[in-house]
Amino acid sequence: MDSGDAITVQILGDLKNIDRAAWDALANPSDAPFDPFLCWDFLQALEESGCAAPNKGWQPAHLVAHDRTGAIVGAMPLYAKDHSYGEYVFDHSWADALMRAGGRYYPKLQCAVPFTPVPGRRILARDASVASALAQGAIGLAQRAGASSVHATFAGAELCEQLKPLGYLTRIGLQYHWFNRGYAHFDDFLAQLSSQKRKNIRKERARATDGMTIKRLRGPEIAARDWDFFFRCYQDTGSRKWGSPYLNRKFFALLGERMAESCVLLVAEEDGHPVASALNLVGGDALYGRYWGRVADVPFLHFELCYYQAIELAI
Repeated sequence: MDSGDAITVQILGDLKNIDRAAWDALANPSDAPFDPFLCWDFLQALEESGCAAPNKGWQPAHLVAHDRTGAIVGAMPLYAKDHSYGEYVFDHSWADALMRAGGRYYPKLQCAVPFTPVPGRRILARDASVASALAQGAIGLAQRAGASSVHATFAGAELCEQLKPLGYLTRIGLQYHWFNRGYAHFDDFLAQLSSQKRKNIRKERARATDGMTIKRLRGPEIAARDWDFFFRCYQDTGSRKWGSPYLNRKFFALLGERMAESCVLLVAEEDGHPVASALNLVGGDALYGRYWGRVADVPFLHFELCYYQAIELAI
């Protein structure tokens, strides 16, 4: 433990050692949009399923801040890592450069939601002094553990500014997000595009859905067989892109049990047989398209399930 004037920072090797309600009160305060990925249930499912576990190179080292009364006033999802996989931020060149210079890049400390390239809060605290204590606590842990560095990935601009005085450096990435500009229907969105783009999208949607039935399943509507099929699709995509998917069936089972209302599963069926699936998570002000896969090659179906259907849902 590290002690400051009023804040004590504790290191926890398992998220189950912190009260669920206390964590969620910090992760999703009532005056902020709901972030499903910061939920205790989501992060704990990653650990309990063995996806974010020491034998996979993700050693939980979560920091929790307590005030003088012992109340939890801040938290930081943190992992000690001996590789850079599952981060969606590519720092292998940094590791190679440090190794060539005679240094050692791993272990490093990673403040992140594992396997999730979604921007969001990374230090969960209302008070700036608590956030600073947690950030300094991570630096202290890195020094004691022999870690080369501390990283906070997909953090917001506000946090980046707060961390600069502590010696953290900012690395800027690029993502593409779709925003609802007050559209009431999908056609309202199309109306903002050029006539050629409208024509192309309508043509793509017609081809993708010809002979298809698209099901939108949420919460208890998602049966075990739907999760089974989705996982089959997820494995296919993962094996083709990365060789080995990061998430296992147990993780999705836990997600379905504990966060079903935050899940929207899209399933495309042809002649009553499922051929493709996409999983979205619902936030307070955003829809997050996360995973997709198919067992049959249907032109434009990827765009239909992952983009056009998601846009309709968001609207």
